[in-house]
Amino acid sequence: MNREWMKTRQTKYALYATLYIIIFAAVLVVANVLASRYNKSYDATSNKRFSLSEQTLKILHELKNDVNITYFDKPSGFQTAKDLLDRYADGSHKVHIKYVDLYKNPGLARAEGVTREGDAFVDMGPKKEEAKSIDEQGITGAIIRDEKGGARTVCSVEGSGEHRFDDSGKNGFSEMKTDLGKDNYQAKSVNLLQTAQVPSDCTVLVVGGPTGDYVQPEVDAIKKYVEDGGRAFFMLDPPLKLGRMEIADNQPLTNLLASWGVTMDKDLILDLNPVGQIMGLGPQMPLVSSYESHPIVNDLKGTATCFPLARSLEVKNTGKTSLDKLFSSSTSSFATMNLSSPEIHRDEKNDKNGPLIMGVAGTYNTGKPNSQGRFIVFGNSGFAANSFLNFNGNRDLLLNSMNWLSSDEDLISIRPKENEDRRINLTHAQMNGIRIISQFGLPLAIVVAGFFVWWRRR
Repeated sequence: MNREWMKTRQTKYALYATLYIIIFAAVLVVANVLASRYNKSYDATSNKRFSLSEQTLKILHELKNDVNITYFDKPSGFQTAKDLLDRYADGSHKVHIKYVDLYKNPGLARAEGVTREGDAFVDMGPKKEEAKSIDEQGITGAIIRDEKGGARTVCSVEGSGEHRFDDSGKNGFSEMKTDLGKDNYQAKSVNLLQTAQVPSDCTVLVVGGPTGDYVQPEVDAIKKYVEDGGRAFFMLDPPLKLGRMEIADNQPLTNLLASWGVTMDKDLILDLNPVGQIMGLGPQMPLVSSYESHPIVNDLKGTATCFPLARSLEVKNTGKTSLDKLFSSSTSSFATMNLSSPEIHRDEKNDKNGPLIMGVAGTYNTGKPNSQGRFIVFGNSGFAANSFLNFNGNRDLLLNSMNWLSSDEDLISIRPKENEDRRINLTHAQMNGIRIISQFGLPLAIVVAGFFVWWRRR
């Protein structure tokens, strides 16, 4: 009789249902356990807006010590920061996040130096760093400062018409200064005419597009600095003579670079690449999309950079220096020797055909262990100015160069991308079309479909 009961249809259905429920419950349990241990997500936005950048992930993966991030705010403000900070915790098991109610713990907030809602502090041991902003650059910058143990200093030479850190105009370097601060660099100006010596606290010396000649004591100070193991970034524009725009030849400085194997040609690169024209660039703004193999440009593959008013370089290793090409102009470019006419006229006999070298990285052998000098030479300074720094990969190229010069190759990668404006602009006619379709077209289609269904059933 028991066997007959086991064979009944109701019993079979009950057993099947019980088995399905057990399997379904087991799947739910396993899924929840895995979800609690492994937080995975997929970011489908075009610029990976909701993901940490490669630079930040690289830093998190190489953390040697635990990182405690404490966020102070009122409880209603926690969620805004949680969306970002949880990505750091997911990126490394060494990152621990703590949210503190600013008003329930005023003593702790006062002890930490909290001055406003939304302050965050990064603690990696004896030293704490405050995040300059509650975004990826602010949090990552605090981790870098904490891990590296103090800011480094970028010194920009002034006194001969160079771009200035305090200039917020289109030709200034104020945006560069801001970006350097986010990457843990202090920025200041130095005048080599006053002391003829590079200050000892300069991690990197920048020669940013001088329009006047350097005197020999200035050049000698730069020479001694690099050959003693210093780091320098030379951005020298072509010596144009166009109306009010007159850029000196700067022979003493170019002679120094020539002694290190980099010859600065007195020419202007013009690029007839149609891609550049589609992007709104004139022939005097060569577009670069192909790079050599070097830590500075490895992560720029497939990213375009632009260099307004650039000159070409020639490279030759010397007994003391080793040089690497970074990038060149396109095959559709050429270099004209006519630097006093705004007209574009190609001279087949005298003009040099592309590709033409535009950027070089070099090392100087000081003869001392772990003390090699480093220098970068670009035939252009405008790429780093306020008006062009936001162009595609220009900012990444600049910061990668600074990281390499300061021996921070571990920080070289693509920076967090700015939020894109994804709004759709419609004309008045398009707006009317959408309104007519939504208000009349769709309802009419439903009525017609209903009528046909009724007709067929009838």
